[in-house]
Amino acid sequence: MPAPLIFVLSGLTQYVGAALAVGLFDELPPATVAWLRVAIAALVLVAWRRPWTVTWSRSGLRTAALFGVVLALMNVAFYVGIDHLPLGTAVAIEFLGPVGVAAATGSGWRDRTGIALAAGGVVLLAGVSLDGGRDAAVGLIAIGIAAACWAGYIVLGRRVASAGEAGGITGLAVGMSAGGLALAPALAGAATPVLHDAHLAAVLVAIAVCSSVVPYALEQVVLRRVPPATFAILLALLPATAAVVGAVLLRQWPHGLEVVGLVLVSAAIALTGRQRPEALADEVPPAV
Repeated sequence: MPAPLIFVLSGLTQYVGAALAVGLFDELPPATVAWLRVAIAALVLVAWRRPWTVTWSRSGLRTAALFGVVLALMNVAFYVGIDHLPLGTAVAIEFLGPVGVAAATGSGWRDRTGIALAAGGVVLLAGVSLDGGRDAAVGLIAIGIAAACWAGYIVLGRRVASAGEAGGITGLAVGMSAGGLALAPALAGAATPVLHDAHLAAVLVAIAVCSSVVPYALEQVVLRRVPPATFAILLALLPATAAVVGAVLLRQWPHGLEVVGLVLVSAAIALTGRQRPEALADEVPPAV
Protein backbone atom coordinates (compact mmCIF):
# COMPACT_ATOMS: atom_id res chain seq x y z
CA MET A 1 0.00 0.00 0.00
CA PRO A 2 1.47 3.43 -0.93
CA ALA A 3 2.63 5.48 2.06
CA PRO A 4 0.31 8.47 1.25
CA LEU A 5 -2.74 6.17 1.31
CA ILE A 6 -1.62 4.76 4.66
CA PHE A 7 -1.43 8.33 5.96
CA VAL A 8 -4.93 9.14 4.72
CA LEU A 9 -6.30 6.10 6.59
CA SER A 10 -4.25 7.04 9.65
CA GLY A 11 -5.40 10.65 9.56
CA LEU A 12 -9.08 9.79 9.13
CA THR A 13 -9.11 7.43 12.11
CA GLN A 14 -6.95 9.74 14.24
CA TYR A 15 -9.12 12.82 13.86
CA VAL A 16 -12.41 10.97 14.06
CA GLY A 17 -11.10 9.98 17.48
CA ALA A 18 -10.13 13.59 18.21
CA ALA A 19 -13.61 14.77 17.24
CA LEU A 20 -15.12 12.19 19.62
CA ALA A 21 -12.75 13.36 22.34
CA VAL A 22 -13.92 16.98 22.05
CA GLY A 23 -17.40 15.80 23.08
CA LEU A 24 -15.99 14.50 26.39
CA PHE A 25 -14.34 17.72 27.48
CA ASP A 26 -17.44 18.76 29.43
CA GLU A 27 -17.22 15.54 31.47
CA LEU A 28 -13.46 15.10 31.88
CA PRO A 29 -10.48 17.49 31.65
CA PRO A 30 -8.87 17.34 28.18
CA ALA A 31 -5.51 16.26 29.62
CA THR A 32 -7.20 13.35 31.42
CA VAL A 33 -8.99 12.29 28.23
CA ALA A 34 -5.62 12.26 26.46
CA TRP A 35 -4.00 10.23 29.23
CA LEU A 36 -6.85 7.70 29.24
CA ARG A 37 -6.51 7.42 25.46
CA VAL A 38 -2.81 6.55 25.86
CA ALA A 39 -3.37 4.18 28.78
CA ILE A 40 -6.19 2.25 27.10
CA ALA A 41 -4.29 2.06 23.83
CA ALA A 42 -1.27 0.71 25.75
CA LEU A 43 -3.41 -2.08 27.22
CA VAL A 44 -4.74 -3.00 23.77
CA LEU A 45 -1.28 -3.00 22.19
CA VAL A 46 0.32 -4.99 25.03
CA ALA A 47 -2.41 -7.64 24.81
CA TRP A 48 -1.90 -7.78 21.03
CA ARG A 49 1.91 -7.76 20.78
CA ARG A 50 2.91 -9.46 24.09
CA PRO A 51 6.24 -7.62 24.40
CA TRP A 52 7.41 -9.88 27.24
CA THR A 53 8.06 -12.60 24.63
CA VAL A 54 10.79 -10.46 23.02
CA THR A 55 14.40 -10.08 24.19
CA TRP A 56 15.10 -6.44 25.03
CA SER A 57 18.36 -4.57 25.38
CA ARG A 58 18.72 -1.71 27.86
CA SER A 59 19.18 0.81 25.06
CA GLY A 60 16.13 -0.55 23.24
CA LEU A 61 13.99 -0.24 26.35
CA ARG A 62 15.27 3.30 27.01
CA THR A 63 14.51 4.40 23.46
CA ALA A 64 11.03 2.85 23.52
CA ALA A 65 10.26 4.38 26.92
CA LEU A 66 11.46 7.86 25.92
CA PHE A 67 9.48 7.57 22.69
CA GLY A 68 6.36 6.69 24.68
CA VAL A 69 6.74 9.57 27.14
CA VAL A 70 7.17 12.04 24.27
CA LEU A 71 4.13 10.53 22.52
CA ALA A 72 2.01 10.78 25.69
CA LEU A 73 3.04 14.41 26.28
CA MET A 74 2.24 15.18 22.64
CA ASN A 75 -1.27 13.80 23.07
CA VAL A 76 -1.93 15.62 26.34
CA ALA A 77 -0.71 18.95 24.94
CA PHE A 78 -2.71 18.45 21.75
CA TYR A 79 -5.95 17.78 23.62
CA VAL A 80 -5.44 20.86 25.78
CA GLY A 81 -4.85 22.77 22.55
CA ILE A 82 -8.01 21.62 20.77
CA ASP A 83 -10.02 22.56 23.85
CA HIS A 84 -9.04 26.19 23.10
CA LEU A 85 -8.54 26.23 19.31
CA PRO A 86 -10.41 24.85 16.26
CA LEU A 87 -9.25 21.35 15.31
CA GLY A 88 -7.87 22.30 11.89
CA THR A 89 -6.04 25.33 13.26
CA ALA A 90 -4.49 23.36 16.10
CA VAL A 91 -3.22 20.62 13.80
CA ALA A 92 -1.83 23.18 11.38
CA ILE A 93 0.19 24.94 14.07
CA GLU A 94 1.35 21.60 15.48
CA PHE A 95 2.74 20.81 12.02
CA LEU A 96 5.65 23.17 12.79
CA GLY A 97 7.27 20.17 14.47
CA PRO A 98 7.36 17.97 11.34
CA VAL A 99 8.41 20.99 9.24
CA GLY A 100 11.41 21.44 11.53
CA VAL A 101 12.38 17.78 11.15
CA ALA A 102 12.01 17.94 7.37
CA ALA A 103 14.10 21.11 7.20
CA ALA A 104 16.84 19.60 9.38
CA THR A 105 17.04 16.19 7.69
CA GLY A 106 15.90 16.84 4.11
CA SER A 107 18.29 17.05 1.16
CA GLY A 108 17.95 17.93 -2.51
CA TRP A 109 15.64 20.36 -4.25
CA ARG A 110 12.64 18.03 -4.10
CA ASP A 111 12.75 17.81 -0.30
CA ARG A 112 13.24 21.55 0.09
CA THR A 113 10.49 22.44 -2.38
CA GLY A 114 8.22 19.88 -0.76
CA ILE A 115 8.87 21.40 2.67
CA ALA A 116 8.00 24.89 1.38
CA LEU A 117 4.81 23.69 -0.35
CA ALA A 118 3.70 21.62 2.64
CA ALA A 119 4.37 24.44 5.10
CA GLY A 120 2.50 26.96 2.92
CA GLY A 121 -0.42 24.57 2.53
CA VAL A 122 -0.65 23.96 6.26
CA VAL A 123 -0.62 27.72 6.98
CA LEU A 124 -3.57 28.15 4.60
CA LEU A 125 -5.34 25.16 6.13
CA ALA A 126 -5.04 26.87 9.51
CA GLY A 127 -7.57 29.42 8.31
CA VAL A 128 -6.00 32.22 10.42
CA SER A 129 -9.05 32.11 12.67
CA LEU A 130 -7.49 32.70 16.10
CA ASP A 131 -9.33 34.88 18.59
CA GLY A 132 -7.40 36.86 21.15
CA GLY A 133 -7.51 36.39 24.89
CA ARG A 134 -6.45 33.84 27.46
CA ASP A 135 -8.04 30.86 25.68
CA ALA A 136 -6.06 31.49 22.52
CA ALA A 137 -2.84 31.97 24.52
CA VAL A 138 -3.32 28.70 26.42
CA GLY A 139 -4.12 26.91 23.17
CA LEU A 140 -1.05 28.29 21.42
CA ILE A 141 1.28 27.30 24.27
CA ALA A 142 -0.17 23.81 24.40
CA ILE A 143 0.08 23.33 20.63
CA GLY A 144 3.65 24.67 20.69
CA ILE A 145 4.56 21.94 23.19
CA ALA A 146 2.74 19.39 21.03
CA ALA A 147 4.71 20.54 17.97
CA ALA A 148 8.04 20.03 19.77
CA CYS A 149 6.91 16.60 20.93
CA TRP A 150 5.77 15.73 17.39
CA ALA A 151 9.30 16.43 16.15
CA GLY A 152 10.67 14.14 18.85
CA TYR A 153 8.08 11.51 17.96
CA ILE A 154 9.36 11.38 14.37
CA VAL A 155 13.02 11.08 15.30
CA LEU A 156 12.51 8.56 18.12
CA GLY A 157 9.77 6.72 16.23
CA ARG A 158 12.16 6.02 13.38
CA ARG A 159 14.57 4.39 15.84
CA VAL A 160 11.81 2.30 17.39
CA ALA A 161 10.46 1.26 13.99
CA SER A 162 13.92 0.10 12.87
CA ALA A 163 14.75 -1.88 16.02
CA GLY A 164 13.86 -5.28 14.57
CA GLU A 165 11.84 -7.73 16.67
CA ALA A 166 11.95 -5.41 19.70
CA GLY A 167 10.76 -2.44 17.63
CA GLY A 168 7.84 -1.54 15.41
CA ILE A 169 4.42 -2.08 16.94
CA THR A 170 5.92 -4.11 19.80
CA GLY A 171 8.15 -1.14 20.66
CA LEU A 172 5.10 1.09 20.39
CA ALA A 173 3.30 -1.09 22.96
CA VAL A 174 6.16 -0.74 25.43
CA GLY A 175 6.51 2.98 24.74
CA MET A 176 2.83 3.78 25.25
CA SER A 177 2.86 1.77 28.48
CA ALA A 178 5.81 3.84 29.71
CA GLY A 179 4.10 7.08 28.68
CA GLY A 180 0.87 6.13 30.41
CA LEU A 181 2.69 5.20 33.62
CA ALA A 182 4.83 8.36 33.57
CA LEU A 183 1.81 10.68 33.43
CA ALA A 184 -0.46 8.64 35.71
CA PRO A 185 0.48 10.42 38.97
CA ALA A 186 -0.54 13.79 37.53
CA LEU A 187 -3.64 12.83 35.55
CA ALA A 188 -5.15 9.56 36.80
CA GLY A 189 -6.95 11.17 39.75
CA ALA A 190 -9.46 12.97 37.52
CA ALA A 191 -10.40 9.74 35.71
CA THR A 192 -12.65 8.41 38.50
CA PRO A 193 -15.97 9.05 36.63
CA VAL A 194 -14.96 6.47 34.01
CA LEU A 195 -15.18 3.72 36.63
CA HIS A 196 -18.89 4.42 37.15
CA ASP A 197 -20.06 5.16 33.59
CA ALA A 198 -20.01 2.30 31.06
CA HIS A 199 -20.96 4.57 28.15
CA LEU A 200 -18.11 6.96 28.93
CA ALA A 201 -15.68 4.05 29.16
CA ALA A 202 -16.86 2.69 25.79
CA VAL A 203 -16.37 6.06 24.10
CA LEU A 204 -12.86 6.27 25.54
CA VAL A 205 -12.03 2.82 24.18
CA ALA A 206 -13.24 3.96 20.74
CA ILE A 207 -11.08 7.10 21.01
CA ALA A 208 -8.03 5.04 22.02
CA VAL A 209 -8.45 2.63 19.10
CA CYS A 210 -9.21 5.35 16.53
CA SER A 211 -6.65 7.94 17.68
CA SER A 212 -3.80 5.77 18.96
CA VAL A 213 -3.84 2.05 18.17
CA VAL A 214 -4.68 2.29 14.45
CA PRO A 215 -2.79 5.45 13.39
CA TYR A 216 0.37 4.88 15.43
CA ALA A 217 0.59 1.25 14.30
CA LEU A 218 0.23 2.37 10.68
CA GLU A 219 2.88 5.05 11.18
CA GLN A 220 5.31 2.46 12.53
CA VAL A 221 4.91 0.66 9.19
CA VAL A 222 5.61 3.86 7.25
CA LEU A 223 8.55 4.86 9.46
CA ARG A 224 10.35 1.67 8.43
CA ARG A 225 9.89 2.47 4.76
CA VAL A 226 10.77 6.16 4.36
CA PRO A 227 13.43 8.59 5.70
CA PRO A 228 12.46 11.11 8.41
CA ALA A 229 12.24 14.04 5.96
CA THR A 230 9.81 12.19 3.66
CA PHE A 231 7.79 11.03 6.67
CA ALA A 232 7.58 14.61 7.95
CA ILE A 233 6.33 15.87 4.59
CA LEU A 234 3.78 13.04 4.38
CA LEU A 235 2.47 14.26 7.72
CA ALA A 236 1.11 17.28 5.82
CA LEU A 237 -1.75 14.97 4.88
CA LEU A 238 -2.89 15.01 8.50
CA PRO A 239 -3.91 18.71 8.65
CA ALA A 240 -5.85 18.13 5.43
CA THR A 241 -7.73 15.16 6.86
CA ALA A 242 -8.21 17.08 10.14
CA ALA A 243 -9.87 19.91 8.21
CA VAL A 244 -12.20 17.44 6.51
CA VAL A 245 -13.10 15.70 9.78
CA GLY A 246 -13.57 19.07 11.51
CA ALA A 247 -15.97 20.14 8.76
CA VAL A 248 -18.01 16.93 8.73
CA LEU A 249 -18.19 16.15 12.44
CA LEU A 250 -17.66 19.52 14.14
CA ARG A 251 -19.13 21.84 11.46
CA GLN A 252 -15.84 23.78 11.23
CA TRP A 253 -16.17 24.42 7.51
CA PRO A 254 -13.10 25.18 5.34
CA HIS A 255 -12.97 28.28 3.14
CA GLY A 256 -11.41 28.97 -0.26
CA LEU A 257 -7.84 29.48 0.97
CA GLU A 258 -7.98 26.14 2.75
CA VAL A 259 -8.76 24.50 -0.58
CA VAL A 260 -5.61 26.15 -1.98
CA GLY A 261 -3.74 24.79 1.04
CA LEU A 262 -4.99 21.30 0.27
CA VAL A 263 -3.70 21.65 -3.31
CA LEU A 264 -0.26 22.74 -2.03
CA VAL A 265 -0.10 19.80 0.37
CA SER A 266 -1.06 17.42 -2.43
CA ALA A 267 1.66 18.92 -4.64
CA ALA A 268 4.26 18.45 -1.88
CA ILE A 269 3.28 14.79 -1.47
CA ALA A 270 3.39 14.18 -5.22
CA LEU A 271 6.75 15.92 -5.59
CA THR A 272 8.54 14.11 -2.78
CA GLY A 273 6.85 10.80 -3.49
CA ARG A 274 8.45 10.59 -6.95
CA GLN A 275 12.01 10.68 -5.67
CA ARG A 276 12.02 7.59 -3.48
CA PRO A 277 11.45 4.41 -5.55
CA GLU A 278 15.08 3.31 -5.25
CA ALA A 279 15.24 4.16 -1.57
CA LEU A 280 12.04 2.29 -0.84
CA ALA A 281 13.39 -0.80 -2.55
CA ASP A 282 16.33 -0.79 -0.18
CA GLU A 283 14.26 -0.33 2.98
CA VAL A 284 13.33 -3.19 5.30
CA PRO A 285 9.86 -4.44 4.28
CA PRO A 286 7.14 -3.62 6.80
CA ALA A 287 5.94 -6.28 9.23
CA VAL A 288 2.61 -5.99 11.02
